[in-house]
Parts: sequence; structure tokens; C-alpha cells
Amino acid sequence: MKKILLAAVLFLATTATIQAQFLQLGVKAGVNFANQTGGTSIDAGGFDKEGITSYHAGVVAELKILDSFSIQPELLYSTQGATYKNAVSEFKNELGYLSIPVMAKFYVGKSFSIEAGPQASFLLSEKNDFDVKNAETFDFALNAGLGFKITKSLFVQGRYSLGLTEASKNADIKNSTVQLSAGFMF
Repeated sequence: MKKILLAAVLFLATTATIQAQFLQLGVKAGVNFANQTGGTSIDAGGFDKEGITSYHAGVVAELKILDSFSIQPELLYSTQGATYKNAVSEFKNELGYLSIPVMAKFYVGKSFSIEAGPQASFLLSEKNDFDVKNAETFDFALNAGLGFKITKSLFVQGRYSLGLTEASKNADIKNSTVQLSAGFMF
């Protein structure tokens, strides 16, 4: 009976260790340098586009498939948009999204990773300095970037997100965002 109990305890301890190495959960946050690319009907009115600095934050999971490959799904709140200016007026268009990137991570060594993957985003809020609510409710993008594990738990990432769908119902614009993040894995 003692041998069976000891074997069960060892089995459970080994399984928990394997699962802990296979899946890590964490949090991340950082800064967005966002802009909107493409021409708009606003551009015809003599407006210039400038990027905005905003933020993103959320949860992350890393599923280790091989020693040098893992999948990293994330659930983030991310703000994107642009500022439009001319000689007379200026307005800011800020879009808040629930973003779900799924990144393939290829490790070069133990700490450095190259990352790429798709991102689906759902519009949660739209703040602008004028009375037009015209943002599309869904945004699809492709992401690519780099990651570095400072310690086993602490990491930093840099990523570029290229919007593939139009961000507005009334204009031919797409989101374009550079993200710098720091995070912690539990």
C-alpha cells in the first residue's frame, strides 16, 4: 500500500512539473506608437495625419511545443488611432480594442525569440473630438516582432502590427502600431 501511495505521489509531482514547463501564464503591458495608414476623405480637406502614443495591457500564455518553439496567445486591451491636423483645427481619433494575437515564437538560444502571427481585434470604445462614430467593429492584423527573456519570469517584447482591414466605414484607413511591452510570467 505504501509503494502504491508513493508511486501515485511521484506520478502527480512529475505530471505537475511537466505541465508547469509546458504552460506558463503571465501579464504584460506597454506603450503603443499607433498611426493610421492609407488615404481618407479627411486628407482631401487638407488634414495631415500624425501618430498617437497610447497603451496596451492584458494577459498572456505561453505553450511550449518544442525547446525552440512555442505558441503565445494573448488577450489585450489596446488603444490605436491617429491625430488629424490642418491650419485651423485638430482632432484625435482613438479606438479601444480587445485584441487577441496568437504568436508563433521561434527561440534563438534560451532567451531571444522571433515572433509572428495573426491578431483579431474587436472594437470596445471610440473616442474622438468630433461627432462621428464610424469605426469598424472588427480589425484583423498581422504581427511580427522580437522577444527577450531577462529572467525566467521577466520578459520584454517589441512588435509591429500591420492592419489588413479598414478601420473606418467612411475612409480607406488601416491601423499600424508599434508595441513595446514588458511582462511577467508566473
